[in-house]
Amino acid sequence: MNYFEDIRPYRDEEIPGAMQRIVESDAFPLLASWIFPYRDLEDIRRMMLSFKTIRDFQLQVMIPVNEQIEKRSITRLSYSGFDQLDPSKQYLFVSNHRDIMLDASLLQYLLVKNGRDTTEITFGANLMRPGLVTDIGKSNKMFRVERGGRLKDFYMSSRHLSDYIRYTLLEKKQSVWIAQRNGRTKDGIDKTDQGIIKMFCMSRPDDKIKALSELHIVPISISYERESCDILKAIELYESRFEKYIKKPGEDLNSIITGIIQQKGRVNMTLCKEVTEADLLQFDDCTNNEYHKRVAQLLDDRINGAYRLYPNNYIAHDLRYGKTTYRDHYTEEEKQRFLQHMDKLNTYDISDSDVLKDIFLGIYANPVERINNHQEI
Repeated sequence: MNYFEDIRPYRDEEIPGAMQRIVESDAFPLLASWIFPYRDLEDIRRMMLSFKTIRDFQLQVMIPVNEQIEKRSITRLSYSGFDQLDPSKQYLFVSNHRDIMLDASLLQYLLVKNGRDTTEITFGANLMRPGLVTDIGKSNKMFRVERGGRLKDFYMSSRHLSDYIRYTLLEKKQSVWIAQRNGRTKDGIDKTDQGIIKMFCMSRPDDKIKALSELHIVPISISYERESCDILKAIELYESRFEKYIKKPGEDLNSIITGIIQQKGRVNMTLCKEVTEADLLQFDDCTNNEYHKRVAQLLDDRINGAYRLYPNNYIAHDLRYGKTTYRDHYTEEEKQRFLQHMDKLNTYDISDSDVLKDIFLGIYANPVERINNHQEI
């Protein structure tokens, strides 16, 4: 385990210290009042200081967090595919990525509701800085993932991550959540990075089939009726057209908070069919590069096949292309609500508002194209 000291989550014995730091943070009163609106602050403080294990923290704090998110901002949370999970197995959940926190957090919530243990969760190094966010994250089974850097450093960190994922699944007997790509989908097009598949294989280079089949990969498709941080994503994509986008101080934290509090409408999470050894053997004669590409496509097919389209997707597609192709999929009232939400773009000082609106519509319209293409495969 010492080999993974730089990236691992907290152990149980580190929880009391982390809880002490959390309750002493300036943000604690605000966080506590949001999670437990009808409880006394000192009572919450005493509860947290009594925690001895990660499970204590997850069940008594993180589950209530998700309950508040569902109560305050989700119209209906639906899910399927959890019944396929074997209680004796650990899984590598590979998910499309629409929200920094919620994609993984809602999975943990639903796993607990379905009688399963929670997973370990990848956590970008850009977020894991000393302080409150790191204490909460590492107490919630999050482990550090490096991004970017020089080619040699990136290779070494990818190999290190691959080793840790295999160790966690096969030796620690803990499942793992990871996004299908580096960073959130911003344009509405969910596509697995074949580099992620290559990274999974690094920890067992002698057998590319076993390298993946032993991980028990389960793709996840999560769909939000109201796209998380949709306006913020549209502005970032707009600004990225002219120069390399550089995140502003506090931007990631703002995206986390926005994703938590904004209205999400209906949300669906589907655990797709596990990628089995039989699935992988059909690519056995491929070169390594082609193998990674074909497996990534297999995950895409399953994720896109399970993605749930909502009225907003069809409204945006019709508006973007000036047609009424999907008019039967939404009401006039739903269309007016969507237009009212899109009008918020007018409050931003953007030189070419038509381009910004087209980007915004693309976030919702692109999944319609993606699903149609999937149906033709």
